[in-house]
Amino acid sequence: MDICNGRADGHMQTDMFQPDLQGLNLLPSDGELNDFGRVFYGREADISLHRLLRDVPWQANTALVNGQVIKSGRQLAWYADDKFRYTHSGLLREAIVWELPILELIKNRVERVTGATFNSCVLNLYHNGSQGMGWHSDREAVGAHSLIASVSVGATRKFALRHKISGEKRALLLEHGQLIVMRGTTQQHWLHALMRTQQTLGPRISLTFRLFPAHEDWS
Repeated sequence: MDICNGRADGHMQTDMFQPDLQGLNLLPSDGELNDFGRVFYGREADISLHRLLRDVPWQANTALVNGQVIKSGRQLAWYADDKFRYTHSGLLREAIVWELPILELIKNRVERVTGATFNSCVLNLYHNGSQGMGWHSDREAVGAHSLIASVSVGATRKFALRHKISGEKRALLLEHGQLIVMRGTTQQHWLHALMRTQQTLGPRISLTFRLFPAHEDWS
């Protein structure tokens, strides 16, 4: 597995890649992953983490397994332009209409940096290194909705990808204030995961922006 470490100047510290990361695809084939480095710095990133921890109405991540609702330690929230709805893991989800100033500020920064427009943001809160997310792909991010922008604030965590057929892997460390973008056919061909660790780490929040296909049925 190749691991690429981010630097505070927004460039990745590695012998494998060139400095112009925004235009550089970190995947070998069948998709595109771009690293924009840290787009929030120092106190700005600290304030973002603090206000999201304090102000987001976090809910337990739940799934319906064998007729029973199972909760995990990870917490989440979903914001969007409208009260979009879809069914995930057997349970109906409904978005909260944008209302947090800090979230609007982060969204505006991401849209300015990426040149894309988003109508939805899923926030995941990992309280410590023992909490992560297993291998998956985002089924709603296909076709015209394939661009996903993800901001990390809080503890540095390893983000990994694995090709669905070849099993080839890539990974990078996501730092406080860092932005990555997955686009194109990445979700069709690659799985991704947030790796767990036994290291003592503080909380980490991921903010995943996308254009949610509200006119389609994802139940």
